[in-house]
Formats: sequence, structure tokens, C-alpha cells
Amino acid sequence: MLDICLLGTGGMMPLPHRWLTSLMARYNGASILIDCGEGTQIAMKEKGWSPKPIDVICFTHFHADHISGLPGMLLTMGNAERTEPLLMIGPKGLTRVVNSLRVIAPELPFTIECLEITEPEQVFSFNGFRIETFRVNHNVVCYGYNIVIDRIGKFDVERAQALNIPRNYWNPLQKGEIIEIDGQTFTPQMVLGEARKGLKVTYCTDTRPTESIVKNAAEADLFICEGMYGEPEKAQKAKEYKHMTFYEAAKLAKQAKVQELWLTHYSPSLIRPEEYMQQVWKIFPNAVAARDGRSVDLLFQD
Repeated sequence: MLDICLLGTGGMMPLPHRWLTSLMARYNGASILIDCGEGTQIAMKEKGWSPKPIDVICFTHFHADHISGLPGMLLTMGNAERTEPLLMIGPKGLTRVVNSLRVIAPELPFTIECLEITEPEQVFSFNGFRIETFRVNHNVVCYGYNIVIDRIGKFDVERAQALNIPRNYWNPLQKGEIIEIDGQTFTPQMVLGEARKGLKVTYCTDTRPTESIVKNAAEADLFICEGMYGEPEKAQKAKEYKHMTFYEAAKLAKQAKVQELWLTHYSPSLIRPEEYMQQVWKIFPNAVAARDGRSVDLLFQD
């Protein structure tokens, strides 16, 4: 099960009942935070989740509404007596930006490791999941993110028995280990069926529509995408500032054949985004004008 919470849905500035952009995901004991705008800590408290166990913080880019909440978040994690190292992933310059922000959060009881994205597309693998990054089109270097959980095939008991593999080795094989018994080598492929459908969440903000988004969001279970403007008359403004309208995000969702679309990163002028959804649904029916705190537990299909 993959827990997803869209902590903040605002762009540019926080508003009453709308914090700045941030997403938190939890899987198999690991916690991932993508972006950390102002108010992220409050949104996390409202959700009832803790910042202490966060393993990875990812940044799409270095505009203030996506990273201004970081110093306070680090101090809160330190005050919670966290000692485990913290990993951060972001565009080139991440180390410099984090060190600059830490001028006001200099003393922490844990170390910070920064991994800078150096390619148009890059993958970071972890225990049980991976984070895929892909370049998008904003007025500064900006990346979208996939959180991907692969799922191996079912264990074939009959094949394991036919190969005379002792039962106590079944679990290691199922976990991907290679086993050697009395000179014989057994691999997971010998006892596992075809890989099953896993889980995939795509998160993308601050960009114009691009082919890289369609490619990387393909068949995602959940596509969280910026909809800066719902007003049709602001299409030109979206182009000028390299953002997206609701309708452009809906077209991307349709092209990528995703399961569900959550719109986020609203302009401060967009007070009631749900008023513009009728036209969005004509393009992509399974779309939601997300609000702060919107959550879902994504389950494997079978």
C-alpha cells in the first residue's frame, strides 16, 4: 500500500486554508516529501503525520513557494531528536541552496546528504521503490517526479517443488535472492511468474505541457499536476510565465492514459477551483480539483 497526501495546493503565496505546494508519500516504513513550501509543517500536523521519519526530501526547483518551508522543517526534525541521516534530491545547485537556507538552521543532530540531478532523466533506487526524475519546462531548471513500486510475479509453489528447493529457501528467492545449494544455483526467475502491475504516482508542477510529461506519466495510477489557472482567459498568462491551465493538465492526463488526475498549485486569484471543473471533465472525466490534505491509499490491483 502506498499512502499519498497532498499537503499543500497553493502556488506563489499561502492563503487561509491553502498552504504552499507539498506532497508526502509513505510506503513500507519509508516516507518521501516532495517540495516543502511555507506551511508544510502545519499541513502535516493537520494530517496527523510526523516529519521525524522522513527519509527523502525531493525538490522540483528552487522557487520560494517550493522550498521556503525547509529551514523550519529541519529544526522541527532536530527538535524531535532525529539522528538518522536525511537525503535530499534536487536540481543542480541543491547543496548550495540548502547550505544557504541552513544559515538560520545551523545546528542539527543529523547529517544531510544532497544528490543533485545531472541528467534530463535520472533514477534513484531505494529499498522497495524508486524515484524517477524528468526535466520539464519552467523559467528555471525544474523536474517532475515519479514514485514507482515494482511488483514481482507470484511465487510458483509447483515449480519450486519440482526443482526440489527446500521450503526454507522459498522466501529468500521470493525477495530476489540467488540461492546456492550443494553446487546448484537457483534464481528467482526459476520460481516466479511474470511481473505484476505495481504502483506509480507522478508529481509535476511549474511547467508548460511537454512530451516528457506524457512519456513519464504514462499509465500512472495517480497524476498530480499543476493547474495554475482555471480561467480560460488566462491561457496566455500561463504561456508567458510557463505554467499550465486546468485544461492543458487534463489533456496531458488523457494523452498519458493515467487512472486519475489531481490538480494542484493554484494561483492565489483562483479561490474556488471546482467552479472550472465541468470543462475539465469533458477532456478527462476522472479529474479532481484537489484541496489541501487530499489523501489516498493506493493498493495493488490483486
